[in-house]
Amino acid sequence: MMQRVSSGLPGHEVVDAGICDLAAGRDTESAFLVAIAAPRLRALGIEVPAGGGEQPDHSLYELLSERDPGDAHGRYNALIRQMVSFCRAAEHATTS
Repeated sequence: MMQRVSSGLPGHEVVDAGICDLAAGRDTESAFLVAIAAPRLRALGIEVPAGGGEQPDHSLYELLSERDPGDAHGRYNALIRQMVSFCRAAEHATTS
Protein backbone atom coordinates (compact mmCIF):
# COMPACT_ATOMS: atom_id res chain seq x y z
CA MET A 1 0.00 0.00 0.00
CA MET A 2 1.45 3.35 -1.06
CA GLN A 3 1.52 6.31 1.26
CA ARG A 4 -0.79 9.15 0.24
CA VAL A 5 0.59 12.67 0.24
CA SER A 6 -1.38 15.45 1.90
CA SER A 7 -3.84 16.91 -0.59
CA GLY A 8 -3.32 20.34 0.96
CA LEU A 9 0.12 20.67 -0.61
CA PRO A 10 0.70 22.14 -4.07
CA GLY A 11 1.62 19.44 -6.57
CA HIS A 12 0.47 16.55 -4.40
CA GLU A 13 -1.16 14.91 -7.43
CA VAL A 14 2.16 14.65 -9.25
CA VAL A 15 3.90 13.23 -6.18
CA ASP A 16 1.15 10.65 -5.58
CA ALA A 17 1.17 9.64 -9.24
CA GLY A 18 4.97 9.43 -9.28
CA ILE A 19 5.08 7.23 -6.20
CA CYS A 20 2.49 4.89 -7.73
CA ASP A 21 4.28 4.85 -11.09
CA LEU A 22 7.65 4.08 -9.49
CA ALA A 23 6.10 1.25 -7.48
CA ALA A 24 4.60 -0.17 -10.68
CA GLY A 25 7.83 0.26 -12.67
CA ARG A 26 6.33 2.77 -15.11
CA ASP A 27 8.57 5.34 -16.79
CA THR A 28 6.43 8.48 -16.61
CA GLU A 29 7.03 12.20 -16.11
CA SER A 30 5.76 11.88 -12.55
CA ALA A 31 7.92 8.85 -11.79
CA PHE A 32 11.10 10.52 -13.01
CA LEU A 33 10.24 13.75 -11.21
CA VAL A 34 9.68 11.94 -7.90
CA ALA A 35 12.89 9.94 -8.43
CA ILE A 36 14.80 13.21 -8.90
CA ALA A 37 13.40 14.55 -5.63
CA ALA A 38 13.57 11.21 -3.77
CA PRO A 39 16.27 12.20 -1.24
CA ARG A 40 14.39 15.36 -0.26
CA LEU A 41 11.05 13.54 -0.16
CA ARG A 42 12.48 10.77 2.00
CA ALA A 43 13.91 13.38 4.37
CA LEU A 44 10.32 14.62 4.73
CA GLY A 45 9.20 11.13 5.73
CA ILE A 46 7.59 10.26 2.40
CA GLU A 47 8.25 6.70 1.31
CA VAL A 48 9.59 6.70 -2.24
CA PRO A 49 10.03 3.36 -4.01
CA ALA A 50 13.29 2.71 -5.79
CA GLY A 51 13.26 3.28 -9.51
CA GLY A 52 13.65 5.93 -12.13
CA GLY A 53 17.04 4.72 -13.31
CA GLU A 54 20.49 6.04 -12.54
CA GLN A 55 19.86 9.48 -14.04
CA PRO A 56 16.17 10.28 -13.70
CA ASP A 57 16.82 13.90 -14.63
CA HIS A 58 18.18 12.83 -18.02
CA SER A 59 15.37 10.32 -18.47
CA LEU A 60 12.76 12.97 -17.74
CA TYR A 61 14.28 15.37 -20.25
CA GLU A 62 14.52 12.62 -22.87
CA LEU A 63 10.86 11.70 -22.36
CA LEU A 64 9.81 15.33 -22.67
CA SER A 65 11.95 15.73 -25.80
CA GLU A 66 10.27 12.75 -27.44
CA ARG A 67 6.82 14.25 -26.84
CA ASP A 68 7.57 17.86 -27.80
CA PRO A 69 11.17 18.70 -28.69
CA GLY A 70 10.52 22.43 -28.93
CA ASP A 71 9.07 22.70 -25.43
CA ALA A 72 11.13 20.12 -23.54
CA HIS A 73 13.38 22.63 -21.80
CA GLY A 74 10.53 24.84 -20.60
CA ARG A 75 8.42 21.88 -19.50
CA TYR A 76 11.35 20.32 -17.65
CA ASN A 77 11.99 23.54 -15.75
CA ALA A 78 8.30 23.94 -14.93
CA LEU A 79 8.13 20.40 -13.53
CA ILE A 80 11.25 20.94 -11.41
CA ARG A 81 9.80 24.21 -10.06
CA GLN A 82 6.58 22.38 -9.20
CA MET A 83 8.50 19.74 -7.24
CA VAL A 84 10.55 22.37 -5.42
CA SER A 85 7.32 24.15 -4.50
CA PHE A 86 5.87 20.91 -3.15
CA CYS A 87 8.98 20.17 -1.07
CA ARG A 88 9.10 23.68 0.36
CA ALA A 89 5.41 23.54 1.31
CA ALA A 90 5.89 20.10 2.89
CA GLU A 91 8.93 21.31 4.83
CA HIS A 92 6.98 24.33 6.05
CA ALA A 93 4.05 22.12 7.06
CA THR A 94 6.30 19.88 9.15
CA THR A 95 7.90 22.82 10.98
CA SER A 96 4.61 24.59 11.73
